[in-house]
Amino acid sequence: MKTKFILHGGFTKGKTEENNEDFYKEILKDAPENARVLLVPFAKEADRIPVAIERVKNEFLKQKWQNSIKFEIATEEKFTEQIKGSDVVYFHSGTTLKLLEALKKFTNLKELLSGKIIAGESAGANVLGKIFYSPSADKVDEGLGFLPLKIIPHYSENYKGKLKTLGKIWNLCYCQNMNLRFLK
Repeated sequence: MKTKFILHGGFTKGKTEENNEDFYKEILKDAPENARVLLVPFAKEADRIPVAIERVKNEFLKQKWQNSIKFEIATEEKFTEQIKGSDVVYFHSGTTLKLLEALKKFTNLKELLSGKIIAGESAGANVLGKIFYSPSADKVDEGLGFLPLKIIPHYSENYKGKLKTLGKIWNLCYCQNMNLRFLK
């Protein structure tokens, strides 16, 4: 299987009517029955991890066609082996720079992720691209460059010009919920 990337701009705080079903359906669409999903919460503060893990597990479990999904929570100590044993690697939202710092420790990460389904939510999407704008930090920075994209999660028109000065080498991907818009 080719590596498959699914990006999500992130959930809107306090917005309960969001339908994120399509995001999770897309993640599981090509996953095997009894998919092994590695949840990577490295972008989160420790006290926020349990709630985030539960939210994401519940969203995955709403996908009724999967009889069983096996979840594992990533740790930096076991991360390499955990990736090898997973079908899906899900990078949570949180603080992008915190996630980047953790992931840069794994010099063979792109190779480890090869042939997997990779999902990135907000900070998790940012790190996968070449360049990103973080609305919370009001900062432009470099991601891991696995995808040749400039990314703005939680997009609004206020952020429209934030990445324009960086040239036209990469596509610009505005991630807003499940709607990815690519601009030339």
